[in-house]
Amino acid sequence: MEKKHFVYILLTERDTLYCGYTDNVEKRFQAHLEGKGAKYTRANKPVKIVFQQEFLSKHEALQAEYRIKKLTRNKKLNLIKSPQNQLVQSPV
Repeated sequence: MEKKHFVYILLTERDTLYCGYTDNVEKRFQAHLEGKGAKYTRANKPVKIVFQQEFLSKHEALQAEYRIKKLTRNKKLNLIKSPQNQLVQSPV
């Protein structure tokens, strides 16, 4: 069984966005909720997952995470709202 690689964006209680990488989105979200995730999400409690995209490799996912983190808030919101809801087309 091949490992899956995801980039995700969370919406927080303070209406901020947090972007991260994981191999299991639901498990990582639960860790954020329990205060065991990133330092940022300990201070800004996540409310829901608003974006996730699967990639073929960890390298591709980390590159996508880097690109998303460089986007403005408005561009991140556009990504979340886009019909494809994908940063780049991934042949998964």
